Amino acid sequence: MDNTQARADSVECPLNQLQAIRVFACVVETGSFTRAADALNMPKTTVSKLIRELEVHLGVRLLQRTTRRLTVTADGTSYYQLTQRLVHQLEDIDQGFAQAQGAPRGKIRVDIGGSLATLLVIPALPGFFERFPDIKLDLGVSDRLVDLIGERVDCVIRGGPLTEQSMAVRRLGEVQWITCASPAYLQRHGVPTHPKDLEHHRLVNYLSAANGRILPARFERDGERHVIEGKGLIALNESNAHLAAGVAGLGIIHTFAYTARAHVERGELVPILADWRPPPYPFHVLYPPNRHLSKRVRVFIDWLVERFAQVD
Repeated sequence: MDNTQARADSVECPLNQLQAIRVFACVVETGSFTRAADALNMPKTTVSKLIRELEVHLGVRLLQRTTRRLTVTADGTSYYQLTQRLVHQLEDIDQGFAQAQGAPRGKIRVDIGGSLATLLVIPALPGFFERFPDIKLDLGVSDRLVDLIGERVDCVIRGGPLTEQSMAVRRLGEVQWITCASPAYLQRHGVPTHPKDLEHHRLVNYLSAANGRILPARFERDGERHVIEGKGLIALNESNAHLAAGVAGLGIIHTFAYTARAHVERGELVPILADWRPPPYPFHVLYPPNRHLSKRVRVFIDWLVERFAQVD
Protein backbone atom coordinates (compact mmCIF):
# COMPACT_ATOMS: atom_id res chain seq x y z
CA MET A 1 0.00 0.00 0.00
CA ASP A 2 1.52 3.37 -1.00
CA ASN A 3 1.61 6.43 1.26
CA THR A 4 -1.23 8.14 -0.62
CA GLN A 5 -3.57 5.19 -0.01
CA ALA A 6 -2.52 4.96 3.63
CA ARG A 7 -3.32 8.64 4.17
CA ALA A 8 -6.71 8.18 2.47
CA ASP A 9 -7.52 5.22 4.72
CA SER A 10 -6.55 7.16 7.82
CA VAL A 11 -8.89 9.99 6.82
CA GLU A 12 -11.86 7.71 6.04
CA CYS A 13 -11.58 5.40 9.03
CA PRO A 14 -12.73 7.73 11.87
CA LEU A 15 -15.87 8.79 10.02
CA ASN A 16 -16.80 5.23 9.03
CA GLN A 17 -16.01 3.95 12.50
CA LEU A 18 -18.19 6.59 14.13
CA GLN A 19 -21.09 5.65 11.87
CA ALA A 20 -20.49 1.97 12.63
CA ILE A 21 -20.46 2.68 16.38
CA ARG A 22 -23.81 4.42 16.18
CA VAL A 23 -25.28 1.60 14.10
CA PHE A 24 -23.90 -0.97 16.55
CA ALA A 25 -25.49 0.93 19.47
CA CYS A 26 -28.84 0.93 17.68
CA VAL A 27 -28.63 -2.83 17.11
CA VAL A 28 -27.83 -3.39 20.79
CA GLU A 29 -30.68 -1.13 21.95
CA THR A 30 -33.31 -2.54 19.58
CA GLY A 31 -32.11 -6.13 19.75
CA SER A 32 -32.49 -6.63 16.01
CA PHE A 33 -30.77 -5.77 12.73
CA THR A 34 -34.17 -5.24 11.13
CA ARG A 35 -35.46 -2.88 13.84
CA ALA A 36 -32.16 -1.00 13.83
CA ALA A 37 -32.36 -0.57 10.06
CA ASP A 38 -35.91 0.76 10.38
CA ALA A 39 -34.94 3.14 13.18
CA LEU A 40 -31.94 4.44 11.24
CA ASN A 41 -33.78 4.51 7.91
CA MET A 42 -31.09 2.53 6.13
CA PRO A 43 -31.01 -0.87 4.37
CA LYS A 44 -30.53 -3.92 6.57
CA THR A 45 -27.60 -4.95 4.36
CA THR A 46 -25.85 -1.68 5.21
CA VAL A 47 -26.36 -2.29 8.93
CA SER A 48 -24.92 -5.81 8.64
CA LYS A 49 -21.97 -4.57 6.56
CA LEU A 50 -21.06 -1.84 9.06
CA ILE A 51 -21.22 -4.25 12.01
CA ARG A 52 -19.09 -6.78 10.15
CA GLU A 53 -16.50 -4.14 9.24
CA LEU A 54 -16.44 -2.90 12.84
CA GLU A 55 -15.81 -6.43 14.14
CA VAL A 56 -12.98 -6.91 11.60
CA HIS A 57 -11.49 -3.55 12.58
CA LEU A 58 -11.54 -4.46 16.28
CA GLY A 59 -10.62 -8.11 15.83
CA VAL A 60 -13.40 -9.29 18.18
CA ARG A 61 -16.93 -10.62 17.87
CA LEU A 62 -19.43 -8.03 19.14
CA LEU A 63 -22.66 -9.83 18.35
CA GLN A 64 -23.55 -13.52 18.30
CA ARG A 65 -26.01 -14.11 15.45
CA THR A 66 -28.13 -17.17 14.79
CA THR A 67 -31.23 -17.66 12.68
CA ARG A 68 -33.48 -17.17 15.71
CA ARG A 69 -31.80 -14.75 18.07
CA LEU A 70 -29.21 -12.02 18.46
CA THR A 71 -27.10 -11.69 21.60
CA VAL A 72 -24.39 -9.25 22.61
CA THR A 73 -21.07 -10.84 23.50
CA ALA A 74 -19.07 -9.84 26.58
CA ASP A 75 -16.74 -7.84 24.32
CA GLY A 76 -19.77 -6.28 22.66
CA THR A 77 -21.24 -5.19 26.00
CA SER A 78 -17.95 -3.65 27.07
CA TYR A 79 -17.50 -1.90 23.72
CA TYR A 80 -21.06 -0.55 23.79
CA GLN A 81 -20.63 0.93 27.28
CA LEU A 82 -17.28 2.54 26.47
CA THR A 83 -18.24 3.94 23.07
CA GLN A 84 -21.55 5.36 24.28
CA ARG A 85 -19.66 7.56 26.72
CA LEU A 86 -17.59 8.89 23.83
CA VAL A 87 -20.64 9.40 21.62
CA HIS A 88 -22.43 11.26 24.39
CA GLN A 89 -19.41 13.48 24.91
CA LEU A 90 -19.36 14.25 21.19
CA GLU A 91 -23.10 15.02 21.29
CA ASP A 92 -22.50 17.34 24.25
CA ILE A 93 -19.89 19.22 22.24
CA ASP A 94 -22.13 19.43 19.16
CA GLN A 95 -25.12 20.44 21.27
CA GLY A 96 -23.08 23.12 22.99
CA PHE A 97 -22.20 24.73 19.67
CA ALA A 98 -25.77 24.36 18.41
CA GLN A 99 -27.19 26.00 21.54
CA ALA A 100 -24.77 28.86 21.21
CA GLN A 101 -26.11 29.49 17.72
CA GLY A 102 -29.81 29.53 18.62
CA ALA A 103 -32.89 27.74 19.93
CA PRO A 104 -33.12 23.97 20.48
CA ARG A 105 -33.98 21.97 17.39
CA GLY A 106 -34.53 18.42 16.26
CA LYS A 107 -36.95 15.56 16.81
CA ILE A 108 -38.22 14.16 20.11
CA ARG A 109 -39.88 10.75 20.47
CA VAL A 110 -42.37 10.74 23.35
CA ASP A 111 -44.87 8.13 24.55
CA ILE A 112 -47.97 9.13 26.50
CA GLY A 113 -51.32 7.73 27.60
CA GLY A 114 -54.49 8.39 25.64
CA SER A 115 -56.37 10.78 27.92
CA LEU A 116 -53.22 12.71 28.84
CA ALA A 117 -52.47 13.23 25.17
CA THR A 118 -56.03 14.12 24.17
CA LEU A 119 -56.96 16.41 27.05
CA LEU A 120 -53.74 17.85 28.49
CA VAL A 121 -50.82 17.73 26.09
CA ILE A 122 -52.14 18.06 22.53
CA PRO A 123 -54.48 21.03 23.22
CA ALA A 124 -51.51 22.97 24.65
CA LEU A 125 -48.97 22.05 21.95
CA PRO A 126 -49.59 25.16 19.81
CA GLY A 127 -48.10 27.23 22.64
CA PHE A 128 -45.13 24.88 22.87
CA PHE A 129 -44.40 25.12 19.14
CA GLU A 130 -44.69 28.90 19.27
CA ARG A 131 -41.87 28.91 21.82
CA PHE A 132 -39.82 26.17 20.11
CA PRO A 133 -40.64 26.17 16.38
CA ASP A 134 -37.57 24.12 15.43
CA ILE A 135 -38.53 21.10 17.54
CA LYS A 136 -40.41 18.22 15.92
CA LEU A 137 -42.46 15.78 17.98
CA ASP A 138 -43.18 12.10 17.35
CA LEU A 139 -45.97 11.37 19.85
CA GLY A 140 -46.82 7.74 20.53
CA VAL A 141 -50.29 7.66 22.09
CA SER A 142 -51.40 4.51 23.93
CA ASP A 143 -51.82 3.16 27.44
CA ARG A 144 -49.38 0.30 26.89
CA LEU A 145 -45.96 0.07 28.50
CA VAL A 146 -43.18 1.09 26.13
CA ASP A 147 -39.61 -0.22 26.01
CA LEU A 148 -37.73 3.10 25.99
CA ILE A 149 -34.39 1.57 25.04
CA GLY A 150 -35.62 -0.94 22.49
CA GLU A 151 -38.00 1.49 20.79
CA ARG A 152 -35.56 4.43 21.04
CA VAL A 153 -38.05 6.66 22.84
CA ASP A 154 -36.60 9.82 24.42
CA CYS A 155 -39.07 10.01 27.29
CA VAL A 156 -42.38 8.58 28.48
CA ILE A 157 -45.07 9.90 30.82
CA ARG A 158 -46.35 7.39 33.34
CA GLY A 159 -48.65 7.51 36.32
CA GLY A 160 -48.76 5.69 39.62
CA PRO A 161 -46.04 4.17 41.80
CA LEU A 162 -42.64 3.99 40.16
CA THR A 163 -41.53 0.45 39.37
CA GLU A 164 -38.69 1.04 36.87
CA GLN A 165 -35.74 1.79 39.11
CA SER A 166 -33.33 1.78 36.16
CA MET A 167 -34.85 4.92 34.61
CA ALA A 168 -34.13 8.58 35.36
CA VAL A 169 -37.26 10.26 36.71
CA ARG A 170 -38.71 13.72 37.10
CA ARG A 171 -41.99 14.31 38.88
CA LEU A 172 -44.60 16.16 36.80
CA GLY A 173 -47.45 16.55 39.26
CA GLU A 174 -50.57 14.79 40.43
CA VAL A 175 -54.24 14.62 39.47
CA GLN A 176 -57.47 14.12 41.41
CA TRP A 177 -59.87 11.17 41.15
CA ILE A 178 -63.58 11.24 40.42
CA THR A 179 -66.30 8.58 40.47
CA CYS A 180 -69.26 9.19 38.19
CA ALA A 181 -71.91 7.68 35.95
CA SER A 182 -74.37 8.79 33.32
CA PRO A 183 -77.77 10.17 34.44
CA ALA A 184 -79.52 7.29 32.64
CA TYR A 185 -77.48 4.69 34.52
CA LEU A 186 -78.17 6.29 37.90
CA GLN A 187 -81.86 6.58 37.12
CA ARG A 188 -82.06 2.84 36.36
CA HIS A 189 -79.80 1.54 39.13
CA GLY A 190 -79.87 4.18 41.87
CA VAL A 191 -77.19 6.44 43.34
CA PRO A 192 -74.54 4.78 45.56
CA THR A 193 -73.91 6.55 48.86
CA HIS A 194 -71.07 4.33 50.14
CA PRO A 195 -68.22 2.51 48.36
CA LYS A 196 -69.62 -0.85 49.46
CA ASP A 197 -72.74 -0.07 47.42
CA LEU A 198 -70.59 -0.44 44.29
CA GLU A 199 -70.41 -4.20 44.90
CA HIS A 200 -74.01 -4.31 43.66
CA HIS A 201 -73.44 -1.99 40.71
CA ARG A 202 -71.86 -2.34 37.31
CA LEU A 203 -68.40 -0.80 37.01
CA VAL A 204 -66.67 0.05 33.78
CA ASN A 205 -63.40 -1.68 34.57
CA TYR A 206 -59.96 -0.52 33.51
CA LEU A 207 -57.27 -3.06 32.59
CA SER A 208 -53.70 -2.52 33.74
CA ALA A 209 -51.14 -2.02 30.98
CA ALA A 210 -48.58 -3.81 33.16
CA ASN A 211 -50.38 -7.13 33.63
CA GLY A 212 -53.77 -6.97 31.92
CA ARG A 213 -55.64 -7.29 35.22
CA ILE A 214 -58.56 -5.15 36.34
CA LEU A 215 -57.45 -2.18 38.42
CA PRO A 216 -59.66 -1.94 41.54
CA ALA A 217 -61.30 1.33 42.55
CA ARG A 218 -59.87 2.75 45.78
CA PHE A 219 -61.74 4.98 48.23
CA GLU A 220 -60.63 6.76 51.42
CA ARG A 221 -62.30 8.98 54.01
CA ASP A 222 -61.14 9.84 57.54
CA GLY A 223 -58.75 6.91 57.64
CA GLU A 224 -61.32 4.42 56.36
CA ARG A 225 -60.30 2.63 53.17
CA HIS A 226 -62.13 0.44 50.68
CA VAL A 227 -60.88 -1.39 47.61
CA ILE A 228 -63.69 -2.34 45.24
CA GLU A 229 -63.41 -4.82 42.38
CA GLY A 230 -66.91 -4.41 41.01
CA LYS A 231 -68.71 -6.51 38.45
CA GLY A 232 -69.08 -5.04 35.01
CA LEU A 233 -70.13 -5.78 31.48
CA ILE A 234 -66.98 -4.34 29.94
CA ALA A 235 -63.28 -3.82 30.70
CA LEU A 236 -61.02 -1.57 28.64
CA ASN A 237 -57.30 -0.91 28.41
CA GLU A 238 -57.39 2.64 26.97
CA SER A 239 -58.39 5.73 28.96
CA ASN A 240 -60.44 7.54 26.30
CA ALA A 241 -62.45 4.39 25.58
CA HIS A 242 -62.93 3.85 29.32
CA LEU A 243 -64.44 7.32 29.65
CA ALA A 244 -66.64 6.83 26.57
CA ALA A 245 -68.10 3.66 28.09
CA GLY A 246 -69.12 5.61 31.18
CA VAL A 247 -70.76 8.34 29.10
CA ALA A 248 -72.62 5.63 27.16
CA GLY A 249 -74.21 4.40 30.40
CA LEU A 250 -72.42 1.06 30.59
CA GLY A 251 -71.64 1.51 34.26
CA ILE A 252 -69.90 3.59 36.93
CA ILE A 253 -66.38 4.81 36.15
CA HIS A 254 -63.59 5.65 38.58
CA THR A 255 -61.21 7.90 36.67
CA PHE A 256 -59.18 11.10 36.74
CA ALA A 257 -61.12 14.30 37.33
CA TYR A 258 -59.60 16.13 34.36
CA THR A 259 -60.81 13.42 31.95
CA ALA A 260 -64.45 13.68 33.06
CA ARG A 261 -64.67 17.45 33.69
CA ALA A 262 -66.14 18.48 30.33
CA HIS A 263 -68.72 15.67 30.45
CA VAL A 264 -69.72 16.63 34.00
CA GLU A 265 -70.13 20.26 32.96
CA ARG A 266 -72.41 19.18 30.09
CA GLY A 267 -74.46 16.93 32.36
CA GLU A 268 -73.38 13.75 30.56
CA LEU A 269 -71.79 12.39 33.75
CA VAL A 270 -72.86 12.88 37.36
CA PRO A 271 -70.26 12.78 40.18
CA ILE A 272 -70.95 10.39 43.07
CA LEU A 273 -69.14 9.51 46.32
CA ALA A 274 -67.44 12.92 46.20
CA ASP A 275 -66.32 12.66 49.85
CA TRP A 276 -64.66 9.27 49.27
CA ARG A 277 -61.83 10.27 46.96
CA PRO A 278 -58.44 8.58 47.37
CA PRO A 279 -55.18 10.59 47.46
CA PRO A 280 -54.14 12.30 44.20
CA TYR A 281 -52.43 10.16 41.57
CA PRO A 282 -48.80 11.09 40.76
CA PHE A 283 -47.34 11.37 37.27
CA HIS A 284 -43.68 11.29 36.25
CA VAL A 285 -41.62 11.57 33.10
CA LEU A 286 -39.05 8.80 32.64
CA TYR A 287 -36.03 8.69 30.35
CA PRO A 288 -33.00 6.39 29.96
CA PRO A 289 -30.26 7.46 32.40
CA ASN A 290 -27.42 6.49 30.04
CA ARG A 291 -28.79 8.47 27.08
CA HIS A 292 -27.71 12.03 26.44
CA LEU A 293 -30.55 14.36 27.48
CA SER A 294 -30.48 16.99 24.76
CA LYS A 295 -31.66 20.53 25.25
CA ARG A 296 -34.76 19.87 23.17
CA VAL A 297 -35.80 17.05 25.53
CA ARG A 298 -35.04 19.18 28.59
CA VAL A 299 -37.18 22.09 27.40
CA PHE A 300 -40.01 19.69 26.55
CA ILE A 301 -39.89 18.16 30.04
CA ASP A 302 -39.82 21.66 31.58
CA TRP A 303 -42.89 22.52 29.51
CA LEU A 304 -44.67 19.35 30.72
CA VAL A 305 -44.03 20.37 34.33
CA GLU A 306 -45.56 23.78 33.59
CA ARG A 307 -48.57 22.11 31.95
CA PHE A 308 -49.22 19.77 34.86
CA ALA A 309 -49.06 22.71 37.27
CA GLN A 310 -52.19 24.04 35.55
CA VAL A 311 -54.19 20.87 36.22
CA ASP A 312 -56.53 20.95 39.21
